[in-house]
Amino acid sequence: MSLHSIRPWRDIPRRKSRQIMVGNVPVGGDAPITVQTMTNTLTTDVAATIQQVQAAADAGADIVRVSVPDEASSKALREIVREVSVPIVADIHFHYKRGIEAAEAGAACLRINPGNIGDEKRVREVIKAARDHNCSIRIGVNAGSLERHLLEKYGEPCPDAMVESGLDHINILQDNDFHEFKISCKASDVFMAAAAYQQLADATDAPIHLGITEAGGLMSGTIKSAIGLGNLLWSGIGDTIRVSLSADPVEEVKVGYEILKSLGLRHRGVNIISCPSCARQGFDVIKTVEALEKRLEHIKTPMSLSIIGCVVNGPGEALMTDVGFTGGGAGSGMVYLAGKQSHKLGNEGMIEHIVEQVEERAAQIEAEAVKAAE
Repeated sequence: MSLHSIRPWRDIPRRKSRQIMVGNVPVGGDAPITVQTMTNTLTTDVAATIQQVQAAADAGADIVRVSVPDEASSKALREIVREVSVPIVADIHFHYKRGIEAAEAGAACLRINPGNIGDEKRVREVIKAARDHNCSIRIGVNAGSLERHLLEKYGEPCPDAMVESGLDHINILQDNDFHEFKISCKASDVFMAAAAYQQLADATDAPIHLGITEAGGLMSGTIKSAIGLGNLLWSGIGDTIRVSLSADPVEEVKVGYEILKSLGLRHRGVNIISCPSCARQGFDVIKTVEALEKRLEHIKTPMSLSIIGCVVNGPGEALMTDVGFTGGGAGSGMVYLAGKQSHKLGNEGMIEHIVEQVEERAAQIEAEAVKAAE
């Protein structure tokens, strides 16, 4: 983004990183920050895993990770990769042979944890398999599974230990002339994770995968991730993100996009701007927004919608959104289109009408984009 933009206080200069490919998806460099999630089905249940991957892709996931804990999962992975529309990252722990099998099965990327994959010789074998099968690698450092010698050196998990672990394994990859890798250094402690990522960003030009690991349930994990990831993204750090929630993977994708949308880093679907409601509201704002969120999930076009209960802030917010509705008196309100007053609308039937207006505006935006491209 230009430093001479109209609103320079919104500029986020991104950290310069080199670019790698995860299947057909670029990560790093000037590529959009990608959103990832991970399946929680048994990988051996091929049908259920495919269904969950596709649901995540439909919600906007660019990349999906699948755990490969045993040989049966490696065999299932081959079927899964063949049937889905997004690149699959194979999550590998403890047994290096799973990494080799996953590369052979068509995984786009291998996620290996340096603390539990084995000695350097085994890591080299995984590197060879990745190179032979055009597969990238994510070095996944985790505060909960650091190497024993680093825990003895530092006394406890800490940012210095995490970064040292990551850099040691970067050296192994580079010594083997392998450069198609990205790296993460996750912790459930927001402070530890943020400090480690900040150090890592200064120490390497590798693409960085951001995450607060084991963040918690939908509510608490969303807040924790928004704080940790939001601060790092705001400072320009991060090329791909995964929000780790004890929830449906689709929810992880939604939260990831909301974090990126709030910082202006990625745009997808309708950004609803709504008030918390109060005694001034001219209609039930909370129920209306809940209904619109569900009814507008199918819209992928980046656009904005303001739903404000009264005229205190409603007209001002509507000036800056594609579609707006501001509550008024006598059971009706004002519809705004492209920031301008358009027509009055009764509260009864407002949801259907707003959905229609959003769909029309989305179609218009898409048509304008096609015309501009031509």
